[in-house]
Amino acid sequence: MRLRRRGPRASPASDVASSAGTDDARPLAPPGRNPFVHELRFSALQKAQIAVMTLTLFPLRLLLAACLMLLAWPLAFVASLGCADKEPEQPLALWRKVVDVLLKAIMRTMWFAGGFHRVAVKGRRALPSEAAILTLAPHSSYFDAIPVTMTMSSIVMKAESRDIPIWGTLIKYIRPVFVSRSDQDSRRKTVEEIKRRAQLCGKWPQIMIFPEGTCTNRTCLITFKPGAFIPGVPVQPVVLRYPNKLDTITWTWQGPGALEILWLTLCQFHNQVEIEFLPVYSPSEAERRSPALYASNVRHVMAQALGIPVTDYTFEDCQLALAEGQLRLPADTCLLEFARLVRGLGLKPEKLEKDLDKYSESARLMEGHRMGLSEFAAYLQVPVSDTLEDMFSLFDESGDGRMDLRQYVLALSVVCRPSKTLDTVRLAFKREGRKDRRKEGRKKGKHF
Repeated sequence: MRLRRRGPRASPASDVASSAGTDDARPLAPPGRNPFVHELRFSALQKAQIAVMTLTLFPLRLLLAACLMLLAWPLAFVASLGCADKEPEQPLALWRKVVDVLLKAIMRTMWFAGGFHRVAVKGRRALPSEAAILTLAPHSSYFDAIPVTMTMSSIVMKAESRDIPIWGTLIKYIRPVFVSRSDQDSRRKTVEEIKRRAQLCGKWPQIMIFPEGTCTNRTCLITFKPGAFIPGVPVQPVVLRYPNKLDTITWTWQGPGALEILWLTLCQFHNQVEIEFLPVYSPSEAERRSPALYASNVRHVMAQALGIPVTDYTFEDCQLALAEGQLRLPADTCLLEFARLVRGLGLKPEKLEKDLDKYSESARLMEGHRMGLSEFAAYLQVPVSDTLEDMFSLFDESGDGRMDLRQYVLALSVVCRPSKTLDTVRLAFKREGRKDRRKEGRKKGKHF
C-alpha cells in the first residue's frame, strides 16, 4: 500500500481562524513530517558521550532525583490531608505557604539535578482571578511537568495516578481533576468540575491543561480538544520550547520509549526549556457559544507565537502512527493525511468499518479496473470537491488520473481499525494471493 504524496493545497478561509478571535490567518500544515513520530540518530561522538555519561553522571542524577522526591513526599502528604473536594482556604495559612515554597524549591532542585540548569520564563503569569485556566502546548513529553511543578497548578489526571506510591501523594497535593476510566460518565463530570472551579473567581488553583490531549514532536499543533474552552472563561496560553541540539525530550507514539527518553536526557550535560506566558485570551460571544471555535482561535495564537503551522490531525490519529510502525509502512506513507480527508468528506470511520467487508468485496469484483475521479465520487456517494480530489491524488500513483480501488480499501482498513493491524495484513495478503494466482494462470496458459 503506497499513498502518493501530493503537493500542499492552499487552505480555504474556513479552515483558518475566524474574525471572532484572531485576524492572522494561518494555513493548515501540508502533509509533511508525521507529528506522532520521533526518530533519533546519533553521531559517533554522541554515542561515546552517552556511554561515558551512562557510567558516571546518569546513576548519580537518578539517585539524587529519587532522594529529592522522597524528601518532598512527607511535606506533600501532610499538606494534602483532608477533603480533596473541599474549597481551598482563603487566604492560605502560613504553614501551607511555607510548604508550597519548600516543595517548589525541591522540585526545581530535582530538575536542576537532571540537567535542566536553566529554565527560561518569558511573559507574566496571570493571576487566578484573571485566568483560571492555563492552556499549554505543544505537549511532547513527561518533562512538560516542569511548568506544573514550578507553579503547583492543578492538572487533569487519570484517577489511577493517585495510587502510585510517592508520586500519587505529590499529585494529590496540587488538587488535580481526576478522570476515571471505569466511570462511563467521567468525561462529563470532568468538564463540569473544570467549569465549576473556573467560575469561582480564583478561589481554586489554576488548572493547567494540555488541549492537544497527546504527545507530538512539536512540528505543528494538532486539533485542540474543547474541554478547556467549554467554561467560556478567559484562558492564558502558555507555549513550551526545548531548544536543545539533540532532542532527547520528545516522547511520541512511535519512537524511543519512556525509559529510553529518561536515560538519554539524563545523559546530556545540559538541557534547556523555555516557558512563555502569552497574554490572557478573553473569548468573544461567538467563542463562548462555540468551544470548538474558541479552541481553534487560541491554537492559532499559540502557533503564531511558536512559529509553527497548525494541522487538523487529532488525538485519535496517533493510533494510526502506531499502526504504521506495526505494518512497517514506508516513511512517506500519508495515512494521517488520508484520515484527515476521510473526515473532511463527512465519512465516519465507525460507519465505514461496518461496511468494510462490502467495500472489500466490491474491490475484488473490480480487480484490474482503474477508476477515474467521477467514478470514485459515485462509488463513495459524495460530490466531486477539492477534498475528494486531494484524496484521489493520494492513490493516483502514475499521475494518469486513474486509481486502484483496492488501495483505497486497504488504507480504509488501517484508518477504521488502527488497533487491528493483523486484519489489514490478512486483507493485503488476500489481495497479493489473488494477484499471484492470476500470474500463475497466465504462465500455465503460455505452455499450452
